[in-house]
Order: sequence, then structure tokens, then C-alpha cells
Amino acid sequence: MRNRDYFTTKLKLKPTRPFNFDLSARIFSDGDVQIQRYQEGVYWQVIRIDGRLILSRVMASESFDGQDISVELNSNQEISAHQMRLAGETISSIFNMKMELRRFYEEIRDDRTLSAIASKLKGLRSPTTPTVFEALVSSIVEQQIALNVALGMENRVVKAFGEPLRIGSAVYYAFPTSPNIMSATDEQLRKCGLSQRKVQYIKGISRAIVDGEVDLEKFKSYEDTSEIIRELDAIRGVGVWTAELTTIRGMRRMDAFPADDLGVRRCISHYYTKDRRISAQEARAIAEKWGKWKGLASFYLIMAEALGLKAEPLATKSASVEHGTTRELS
Repeated sequence: MRNRDYFTTKLKLKPTRPFNFDLSARIFSDGDVQIQRYQEGVYWQVIRIDGRLILSRVMASESFDGQDISVELNSNQEISAHQMRLAGETISSIFNMKMELRRFYEEIRDDRTLSAIASKLKGLRSPTTPTVFEALVSSIVEQQIALNVALGMENRVVKAFGEPLRIGSAVYYAFPTSPNIMSATDEQLRKCGLSQRKVQYIKGISRAIVDGEVDLEKFKSYEDTSEIIRELDAIRGVGVWTAELTTIRGMRRMDAFPADDLGVRRCISHYYTKDRRISAQEARAIAEKWGKWKGLASFYLIMAEALGLKAEPLATKSASVEHGTTRELS
């Protein structure tokens, strides 16, 4: 449908149950309105489909068996049926709509602390970036600095080097591609707040991708997460912590666990050791009970802390979050 100077089309998505859109999108509540943001029940972000920029606006709609997702796509060119399908797959990937949460809830059932938290966050999904490159660049920017400071830098990088999309009177920005970053000067990147070392790391990786020396998307086909981390760690400027974050954020590898992350350790210590500081080794020992769901479990703890939730004991040891027998967060 043509809407003045841009085209609009809509589609519906049906996530695997249980799914809570508000909880899953809430992490974007403080996002930049020109990049990605969740506000008043609507999430928006520019996605790149077949080389074309499309503004996606995502919201929940109730159905007889839970929440479905309504997506509005806006572009300066007509959107084909093929592009609609790819856009739907991208949005589904961003919110991990196909993840089998019931398996996660079942496997953490014996951990009374995490089960109590999960019961209040039923349907929460961790987000995934559209590309591995985006996850890796963001993780490098966030190395050894406060998260809010890093997010400000990331937003400046996106606005400085990401492609703009004008929809009506508003302008939005897509995350920069590796050629975008490679073509930037060191001085331009430094103006975004990045240290010279991080500039070198990000530009070096971008150049390696453009030259065909590195293919980050290939990692999605790997079966062994530890092998992905080893290969990423070998890239200059990455390191194990950055590699672990990238595999979780960019490849939805929920068996990865960034034990060296101070925020993750703080959340674990808050809920498991009464705020006693713990080492990375202690964090890994606690996380062992979460099996292949370590990454998702740590995200649940981060969200629980952010929302001020208490890990109240379940009514009975056999209580199951998937059957709605315990209280949920409203």
C-alpha cells in the first residue's frame, strides 16, 4: 500500500508459546528513537532486506492461545512478497520467537531460585542481532566500560556511519555494514567516543570481512559453540569475553556463558550468594546446573535484577512455570 511518499505492508507472526512481547522488548525501552526503541507497546528498528532498508514496527496482538505479533513494514520502494517473508524471518530472529522456552523451564526446574524468577518472567526471550557483525562490534565497544556509556557510543557510530531511511518526516538509521566502518577515518570513529585501540579492532575486523578473510555468518552453521569462541578469540581485539557475548547475542548460542562479565556475576551473587562478590570460577560452578541454557539463564537474572524481582520460593518443588502454576509479572 502506498502511503504518500512511502510504501506500507503488514504481516502476522506466530511465536512458539509461551511468548511475552512486552517483557522481551522492554530491554529496548531506553533505545534511541532513530535506531531501535520500544515505547507504548511498539518496537521499531530499521532492518536490511536484500540490500534494502525497511522500517519495521512490531507490536503484540492477542489470539485465542496467547500472543501473536503484528508487523508493519515501511519502505521507500514497494515491498515484494519475498521481502516480506525475509523481513518476518528477521523479526522472528531478533526476538527468538522459535525458541523452545518450555524446554528451558523444564531443565531448570530443580533450581528453585531460577525457577521462581522464570515463573515471574514467563515468555521472556533474549534478543538476537540481525547479523553477527553487529553483535561483535557492539561487544567490542562495550569492553571494559560502563554499559550506558558504551550504548551512547554505539548510537553515535550508527548515526555517523549507518545508512539513513526517511519515512515521512522522520529519519531512521540502520546499523553500519563492514564497508561503512572500513571507509570511516580513525578520527571520525574517535569522535564517537571510541578509544584508538577499539577503532583499530573494529576497522581491522571490517577490513578482513570486506577482503574475504573473515566470514562471521559462517559461525551460525557450527555445531560446537566452544569452537566458535576459539575462532573468534583468535581475531585481534576480541578475547573470550567478547566472543562469548557475540555467540549469545549474534548466534543465539544459549550454552555460552560470559562468566567474566561483572554484571552477570553481580546478578548471580545477588540471587545466589546474598550479594557476596564471586569470582568467574564460582559463577561458572553455579551456572553448571543450567546446562545448555547458561546464556539464557544469565539473561533472566539480569532482567530480574533490572525489574527489582525477588526470587521467592515456588509453592511446591514440582511447580512448573509452563503450566502457569506460579505467579507471573504483570
